Amino acid sequence: MASMPPVCDFGWKAIDATLIGVDGERHSVLGQAGPNGLVVAFICNHCPYVKAVIERIVRDAHDLKDFGVGFVAINSNDAEAYPADSYENMKIFARENGFPFPYLHDAEQTVAHAYGAACTPDFFGFNGAGELQYRGRLDASRKAEGAPDLRRDLFEAMRQVAETGQGPREQVASTGCSIKWRESV
Repeated sequence: MASMPPVCDFGWKAIDATLIGVDGERHSVLGQAGPNGLVVAFICNHCPYVKAVIERIVRDAHDLKDFGVGFVAINSNDAEAYPADSYENMKIFARENGFPFPYLHDAEQTVAHAYGAACTPDFFGFNGAGELQYRGRLDASRKAEGAPDLRRDLFEAMRQVAETGQGPREQVASTGCSIKWRESV
């Protein structure tokens, strides 16, 4: 079932956490920031919305490096209820898609709760001061293949953030599968 996150809460401060990455190392979320910002993306391995856009997520993360914007992806889904989202499957998903960013496992779901993540994918774009400036979609494609000239909403917003420190005031929320919460959380 599709889920949509709330609109951007401009100025909300990024929260740090240290999580295990698919490389077996522990990574600080905020340690992935570039001098001009950071995108924190909540994704997973099995969501059809993520699978449909993963190549464009990788492309945009790579292209944002040129603007001094870092990128980190986090999987917070309950891997016991959704084995496709297990840590071992995260390693495969990252390798198969050539992730140029850390892919972190939020097994306790504390980071997703702290951020108020609602769906996969869910993008949080921060400026160089760690203030939220974008909480919107990757692009308008949703689960469909995007046209070659499709506007890159996340990329354009974060380029603006890198250049001005401010995100666009008009943003369209991301749409995706709901975060798969553990019952005990």
